[in-house]
This record gives sequence, structure tokens and C-alpha cells, in this order.
Amino acid sequence: MTTPAASLIISTYNNTDWLQRCLWGYAQQDRLDFELVVADDGSGPATREMLEAMAPTLPYPLRHVWHEDAGFRKCTILNRGIEDARSDYLIFSDGDCVPRADFVSQHLRLRESGRYLGGGYCKLPMDVSLKIDREVIARGLHTDLDWLKINGLPRNKRSLKLWARPGWRERLLNAVTPTPPRWAGNNASGWKADLVRVNGFDERMTYGGEDLELGERLANAGVTGKQIRFSAVCVHLDHARGYVKPEMKAANQAIRDAVKAGRRTWTDYGLVPGPPP
Repeated sequence: MTTPAASLIISTYNNTDWLQRCLWGYAQQDRLDFELVVADDGSGPATREMLEAMAPTLPYPLRHVWHEDAGFRKCTILNRGIEDARSDYLIFSDGDCVPRADFVSQHLRLRESGRYLGGGYCKLPMDVSLKIDREVIARGLHTDLDWLKINGLPRNKRSLKLWARPGWRERLLNAVTPTPPRWAGNNASGWKADLVRVNGFDERMTYGGEDLELGERLANAGVTGKQIRFSAVCVHLDHARGYVKPEMKAANQAIRDAVKAGRRTWTDYGLVPGPPP
């Protein structure tokens, strides 16, 4: 069996409509030599049934990694996705994000040894999100700025990511943006060996900065971020966040503060339990 050029790890939880659109987006990529692992944080049977129905129709291998619903455990299921991945290069996004057709090729083109990549997204309001269907995705209109504005996208600076097509504009905007590169779960990538070296995601982390914490440990380990927020782009479909609680963010921030203060590279609560071997 040929080793895929990349393993895409896509998180999801009980949102089959948006996940289906996400998978359609990857079916339209300009290169298809990847595999896709759905990291499912305890969805009900509808997600499994939808994936089983879609898998034979997709132009890339699809696998489903699942654990039972026990609250927000995204970091835990993402670690299972890392373990399941067959490629040496991993690209992460969420099941409510639909990629531009060059999303995978941009991540692979821009990867570097000793770096992780931080991409960008354009958040869509609900009325626009509902207009993103299979035909729109097949025609590439979901990332077409003119089409999005006609269909209700507010004019704001985030839309610059959709304006910056590959070439001088993306390079210029990546260079001048004041936003530092960071590991954001809806658009990031890195070498599997680097993620294993820092023991993956900290499974104590719940919602609120859980992705950033991994990037901070990678940076402490000498794996620095590379800004590609205007090169690899996806659109983020809107949804409610009823699971968010202030105490979740506070607990996560305490972990991040300890990582920063101690320049920590390893978590004892990651891919393997306990201190580094």
C-alpha cells in the first residue's frame, strides 16, 4: 500500500451537515494523494452512518476514529488520530471548515523541516454558511470572494485571505501581517515525528486555547511556526457553541501558563502517559 503524502486529521462532533460539506471540499482538491482520518469526539450513530455511505464515493481513503461521548475530549481523539495516521506529515482541520481547492497542496508545498505551519480561515455567518452546498463547493464558489459578498459576507479584513491567491499577494500578506504564526486547530500542519516528540495534545485540555498549547510546546522544542494564513485557506461554517464554559478556558490557561513558565516541551497527559522516556 502506497504511503499517503499527507494524513488529514479532521475533528468532528454531531454535525453531519457541516462534516459532509467538509468532505466534499477535500474531494475537490487539486491533488488527492492523501488520506483523511475523521477524529470523532463521541458523535451519535448518524455520523458513522453518513461516513460509511460517503466513503465509497470519495476519491481518497477515509477512516473514522471514534470514542464514546464523555464531554469535550477533542485533544484525546486527536491523539488517536495521530496514532492512526499513516503519513509522516499531518494536516489538521475541523469538520465545520471547507477547504479551498489548493489547501492540501499549499500545506505540502510550504512544509519545512523543523517548522509547523499555521494557516488561515474566513468565518462565515450562518445565512451564508447555509448556502454552501455540494454544487457551490464543486464550482469553488465557497472560497470565491465575489460570490460570498453577493451572498451576504460582510466586508471585513478577514476576507483578505480569500483575496490573496497564490503568488505575490499571499507572500506579501504573510510577511506583513502583525499576527504571529500559531497552531490553530482549524488549519495547521506539522511533521508526525515532531508531534510525537512533544507527546501530542495535552488530554487535560478542554475548550479554549487547547490547540495553541500544542504549538507553544512545539516552539519550546525548537519547532517554530511558519505563517501561511494567506496561503492555505478554508471557510469556517457557523454553529452554536453551547458547550463552552468560562471555567474550561480558565483551566486551559493555567496549563498554558505552566508551559510558558517552565519552557515545557512534553506533556505527561498526551499520546503516552507519564514523563518522557
